Amino acid sequence: MKKTSILIIYTGGTIGMVKDHKTGSLKPFNFNQIKKQVPELARFDYKLDTIEFNPVVDSSDANPGIWVKIANIVKDNYNNYDGFVVLHGTDTMAYSASALSFMLENLSKPVIFTGSQLPIGTIRTDGKENLITAVEIAAAKKDGLALVPEVCIFFENKLFRGNRTGKQNAEYFNAFSSDNYPTLAEAGININYNYGAIYYSPDDANLTVHTKLCTDIAILKIFPGIQKNVTEAVFGISGLKAVVMETFGAGNAPTAKWFLDCIKKAVKKGIIILNVTQCRAGSVDMSKYSTGIELLKSGVISGNDITTEAAVTKLMFLLGKYPDREDVLEGLRSSLCGEINL
Repeated sequence: MKKTSILIIYTGGTIGMVKDHKTGSLKPFNFNQIKKQVPELARFDYKLDTIEFNPVVDSSDANPGIWVKIANIVKDNYNNYDGFVVLHGTDTMAYSASALSFMLENLSKPVIFTGSQLPIGTIRTDGKENLITAVEIAAAKKDGLALVPEVCIFFENKLFRGNRTGKQNAEYFNAFSSDNYPTLAEAGININYNYGAIYYSPDDANLTVHTKLCTDIAILKIFPGIQKNVTEAVFGISGLKAVVMETFGAGNAPTAKWFLDCIKKAVKKGIIILNVTQCRAGSVDMSKYSTGIELLKSGVISGNDITTEAAVTKLMFLLGKYPDREDVLEGLRSSLCGEINL
């Protein structure tokens, strides 16, 4: 019987660090020796292979080029493995997982992102448990099919949909949360899967990998006292195609004439403005209050309950895929892979 096979892709991040015995500082270790660092992996009796970025990438330096590299590794190895585990720094993991969820269309195998808050070479590391369970989830099948065939983040005993996740804590092990969507699985004595929440691609669809991403976007975070020159500077960026506008509450923003004039002028120029709430949980509803209605009238698009990370990467994906603005708008109003509730 053929062994279950998992490919571990190490991009960089805290999880891949060990202490240099000579200097006492942390340094990346050779991921080909992962079973020496985590001998528990051998007990799975899986075929485990590794690909290590060279050089490794700090997650603060993550960019669309890194996402394309990960996507192409999955594409090139798709038929040879049952699942994939991507080891990644925590700071931008939610952006990377969101991007890959759009780039890997019709995915039928797990792509599980994980990492750690403490290096795998330290005594109290959370990295070993995160890696071991991520591998087990990536290998999990029922009736020959993957249990969780989507891009996910596993961290501190919880499996989240990648494009629903944000980093919520820089200090404790529960670094991530998914405030608008339930967990896909929870690991305790057993791993309990929430089957009703898992996204499944059409049975007859083949994997399509999209690698053209457009970065001509910006984020405008609304705050009390925001000045006209700041708003105009953002909307005046040369070549700008879209803005993720982080608003108050259910999608509200100032109603000052100068602000609404900036919005209308930008929309008239063809700039797409996607309204995303600053709240950790909840959804944009521009019909709820008069301040939101003014934005709606001005041509702003509702982001519903999308995260900022998913909004940014979804725009990059749609703008890269479609030259026609109307196709991009249609995509924003649709749930492509479970990133929003409609």
